[in-house]
Amino acid sequence: MGRVSRYRLGLDPWGLGLFLAVMAPNFVWFALPPPNDIFRAASVTPLLDGAEQALRVVMAAAMCGVVNTARDGFGRPGPAAGAGLCVLLYFAGWAAYYAGIANAAVLLTLCLAPCGAFLLFAWARSNTPALLAAGGFALCHLSSTLINFVL
Repeated sequence: MGRVSRYRLGLDPWGLGLFLAVMAPNFVWFALPPPNDIFRAASVTPLLDGAEQALRVVMAAAMCGVVNTARDGFGRPGPAAGAGLCVLLYFAGWAAYYAGIANAAVLLTLCLAPCGAFLLFAWARSNTPALLAAGGFALCHLSSTLINFVL
């Protein structure tokens, strides 16, 4: 019971902020699609996409609603800074995508940068449930991106 007892349900405003920051470009994409938008093509991996969606929900819930009471302050500063850099890289990827660049490097940036941000944030906050869900999400997201858009 020792490991489980260090977690409690409660709002982690930093987790919510990170999730909303990563989702912001997606809201823009829903409302204002860029030219030559390859992401609107039908997916050939519907089961993988379903698993990805489920893991995204679990990950977001764990990042925003699970707090490790054993950690001090914000958590590990290095991984937290890395998460912030991943978000900036993600925004740069969206800027390139909206500029009409949809090569493998940009598509992999749009896939891996948010995954890196989530993984690093969960590690920084010592949030094992979020880390596990983010790892599963990252694997599904990368597989889907590679199969649908890169390979």
